[in-house]
Amino acid sequence: MQSIKELYKIGNGPSSSHTMGPRKAAEMFKNKFSSADYFKVILYGSLASTGVGHLTDYIIKKAFEPIKSEIIFNYQDLKLRHPNTMDMIAYKDNVEIGRVRAYSIGGGSILLDGDIKTEDVHIYPLNSFKEIKEYCFKKSISISDYVIMIEGEDIIPYLKNIYRVMKNSIREGLSKEGVLPGGLNVERKARYMHDFISTNEIPTMHEQRLVSAYAYAVSEENASGGLIVTAPTCGASGILPAVLKYAEETYGYNEDEIVRALATAGLIGNLIKNNASISGAECGCQAEVGTASSMAAAALSELRGMSIDKIEYASEIAMEHSLGLTCDPVLGLVQIPCIERNVVGAMRAIHASNLAYSLLKPGKVSFDTVVDTMYQTGLDMNSFYKETSKGGLAKKYINKE
Repeated sequence: MQSIKELYKIGNGPSSSHTMGPRKAAEMFKNKFSSADYFKVILYGSLASTGVGHLTDYIIKKAFEPIKSEIIFNYQDLKLRHPNTMDMIAYKDNVEIGRVRAYSIGGGSILLDGDIKTEDVHIYPLNSFKEIKEYCFKKSISISDYVIMIEGEDIIPYLKNIYRVMKNSIREGLSKEGVLPGGLNVERKARYMHDFISTNEIPTMHEQRLVSAYAYAVSEENASGGLIVTAPTCGASGILPAVLKYAEETYGYNEDEIVRALATAGLIGNLIKNNASISGAECGCQAEVGTASSMAAAALSELRGMSIDKIEYASEIAMEHSLGLTCDPVLGLVQIPCIERNVVGAMRAIHASNLAYSLLKPGKVSFDTVVDTMYQTGLDMNSFYKETSKGGLAKKYINKE
């Protein structure tokens, strides 16, 4: 597996796979063929189907500036290695001087065909939760200890900065009102949710309101192109920050404890990324919101000092009850149903951790098994429900405003 630095990335929304990934690919291609005077990009699969709503064409053109570029949307139903596929072609004096096919695999990460070296450097020797758990038991260390051992001490300041950006995304989201861009006229709800006061509010409702406000805040920042952290993707970026901020405020966890929680969550996300997928275009929203819920459940369980078995159980529960979740963004925008799914995903993470904490024994299904199940479910899912905006709410929703 790669470093969790490749999972936690700071960038602008609204989509890690449709904006951050294509932008990175375009920048690498531009540097490779710096003598080009014109670029052409052909988008396929999900990149074509929801590219306009996700600002894919806009971000690619920005990456190639000041050199002129042309973006072509190929809507044909082709057999692709990955549904987020793009061809980049460089020209000099109307003559082709280079061509590369790129795949945006989720979380802002890319794979490239051709002779351009990718960033796919693996540093983790163990690639399943079972192996890592056995190693940690043998060495009498925690999951976060294992992550820091593999990553090195420099991962600590990196994760501190990651959390600072997460909290800033919450602050920015809570400070704004109005309507999100894109044409759906979706009103921002984070500030209202946070400022709402009820004298008869019971503790559980207070918890739900607080977590929901934070998840709304980050998701609305993402939807409007604000600065967020992929955790593991832009579309699911509201879940982990919401749970961590809630835990910090409610129970007083310090920065060092939050960093360890981020390390544990990062390992969970890494395992899913390595052994399945975090791409909505490949496996539906279960790969994005489901993964984020598992990460957040693991982080909260780490903060609570739960055993490795219970951390695994909490992560498994969160993913198991996200299985089959479709990715069907209305108009290709990361707004409906994406924002509310972040809110529900954050609450699911808390409930999963609570359930694992309350039970004496872990469940029958291992984390590795549910990850494999998610991946197979995603492969079996009709392409209409995998970030193409051809099915689900994207097809049925009618904007009556």
